[in-house]
Amino acid sequence: MKVVIDQARCIGAGQCAIAAPKVFDQREDDGIVVLLDPTPGPGLRDAVHDAMLLCPAGVISDGGKP
Repeated sequence: MKVVIDQARCIGAGQCAIAAPKVFDQREDDGIVVLLDPTPGPGLRDAVHDAMLLCPAGVISDGGKP
């Protein structure tokens, strides 16, 4: 799995960091998403999928790859 984020559209809601803290974090100054692991393993797939669904701005994608 490859994770892609669009920081320019992020609103800093933080749902991604809550759903998948091993993959996402937030910048301290403005809360914008930070990608910690662009290629998380199979064990994190469900958490990343949850983060994608929970993101109110829709800035997380799987890069179109399995």
